[in-house]
Amino acid sequence: MNEVDSTVKQVMISYPSGVPQSLKMSDGEFTNELLFMAAAKLFELGRLSAGRAARLAGMTRLDFIQRLGQIGVPAINLRDEEIEAEVQAGQDLAG
Repeated sequence: MNEVDSTVKQVMISYPSGVPQSLKMSDGEFTNELLFMAAAKLFELGRLSAGRAARLAGMTRLDFIQRLGQIGVPAINLRDEEIEAEVQAGQDLAG
């Protein structure tokens, strides 16, 4: 997501020097981690779809979904009533 065009906005985040190194990351790895974590949290909260969150993180949707599991965020993000509706629909189809 390094390409800048009229549809892309930028934000600057300040952080103390040495933070990436304390995490055993390069500055670029730390930037990518921040983008991924922000996207993952927005997805987890239901504020972004998986596709939009993946774009924010600069990843493919499949890579984003696979990486969610590494940080304990479910890739299927349904509310309780949606789960109940899905279960009911499955039961109705089963007869």
